[in-house]
Amino acid sequence: MDKYSFVARIPDHAGALHKAVQVISKNGGNINRIQFDKRIDPCTVFFEVTSTGSAREAIASGLQEMGYLQAALKPQSFLKISVHIPHTPGALNDFLMYTTAHRANIALIDFDDRGSNPNLLTVSLNLEEAEEIGRLLDELKSRYRIEVIDYDTSGRHLDETVFYLRFAQSLREIIGDADDSFLLSLLGDINHIAQELMNRGKDPYTVFESVKRTGETLKSTRGPGFYADVQRVPLAEDLVLFCLQPPCGGSVFLLDTPSECVMVDTGYGIYHGDMTRVIQEVAPGALQRLSRIVITHADADHCGAGGLFSVPALMHPGTRESILVSNRAYGSRNQECILEEVYTSLINLFSRFNPPRSMILLPGEGTGKRGPFPLLGTMSVGRHSFDVLGGLGGHVFGQVYLFSPTLGVFFSADTVINFEYLTPERAEYNTLAVNLVTSVNVDSTKAREERSAIMEIVRTTSGSFFSSRDACLLCGGHGPVSVIREGRLVPAVPAVRVVPVA
Repeated sequence: MDKYSFVARIPDHAGALHKAVQVISKNGGNINRIQFDKRIDPCTVFFEVTSTGSAREAIASGLQEMGYLQAALKPQSFLKISVHIPHTPGALNDFLMYTTAHRANIALIDFDDRGSNPNLLTVSLNLEEAEEIGRLLDELKSRYRIEVIDYDTSGRHLDETVFYLRFAQSLREIIGDADDSFLLSLLGDINHIAQELMNRGKDPYTVFESVKRTGETLKSTRGPGFYADVQRVPLAEDLVLFCLQPPCGGSVFLLDTPSECVMVDTGYGIYHGDMTRVIQEVAPGALQRLSRIVITHADADHCGAGGLFSVPALMHPGTRESILVSNRAYGSRNQECILEEVYTSLINLFSRFNPPRSMILLPGEGTGKRGPFPLLGTMSVGRHSFDVLGGLGGHVFGQVYLFSPTLGVFFSADTVINFEYLTPERAEYNTLAVNLVTSVNVDSTKAREERSAIMEIVRTTSGSFFSSRDACLLCGGHGPVSVIREGRLVPAVPAVRVVPVA
């Protein structure tokens, strides 16, 4: 028995959905999920069915014969016209005979004999065959005086009655050419998120808009739209810390010494080329000295460019498993949550996920503790040593932290973030993920415990003697390198905005 999904395009009349279900039932299929909401799209139904392979073929064949199975996303053309029709009995019926003959779907029709134009009919039409528009117009022009108000074959101006077709068109503009079967599967996944969140009282249009804006924002902030806010902080005579904040997603850190450079997190894959140009500008030679990457956790904005570097990546075994199963909730109580699973797939797609190929795995368990955090090992950067601490599974399972009490610096990944100093654009982008998974933490209780413990470690750790800092640096997964001043996190040094030279 296999579980599979498909999309049906069902006529908007009584009993149509029942006929589709009868085909599935007659062939021994078990419906695991069905979602249809006329408020969103009056004809599109999403199914998830379990059946044998032969039954799957029979179900597909039966639905295909009825014209219900949507196996392709055929672009529809849009036509809006004004038509002068005689104000006589049967005039509208005569006009609609032409539109019906050309298989045009009425999206809007407006006529009022008491209005300012009592003989003017306004009508919007969707047509599956673009060439039908010309033939229809020729016939109408031979009988009526008409004016073309709008005409589009790109799919951008389709009305709400074909919502999912319009949405698929917008996704194509984000991800580029994709075959129909891939887009139909993607629409099914997005619909699954919408269904789950609607059951929790959320607005489905917020889901669709958040998905689209996530992809559009990532696309628009690469290349000419890319920039990075950069902080440079000397940690020792032979060690400089760089923090690079891209337009969206997590911060990228460099620990640069004369003998080697270690990167902590990589940012999104889609930003790789832009980010390397920034690094070459602000830290000349650092990429040539790059020896390792430390991946704090499996989210795409922290490891999504790892496979584009030729050096190995140090990570927790749980991070590797999360990457392999493409589910950021792996190893947590939310592992089976469809929101986490589908969000992972979407953000990986939009951000061109390219995780590390060469991995160095940390021990799964610690040999001691720093506060509540297990000590998984130590790592050196030049002559300097950092503790590698295991998280408790609050943000995601397998998250790790770096800590040097000697240098006075703590890398907190996404457990502690200086939200106050995120730019409005970055803060707005971060809310899109919350709209899709309700919380970016797979276990909010544990996340709060970890945050409290990290802040206590940072508060009780002195700064570096080299720079005469009296406060420990906190390097959050997003935002600037910060210190605690009067109970608040504030940037340790100002950031400089860098726009890379193409």
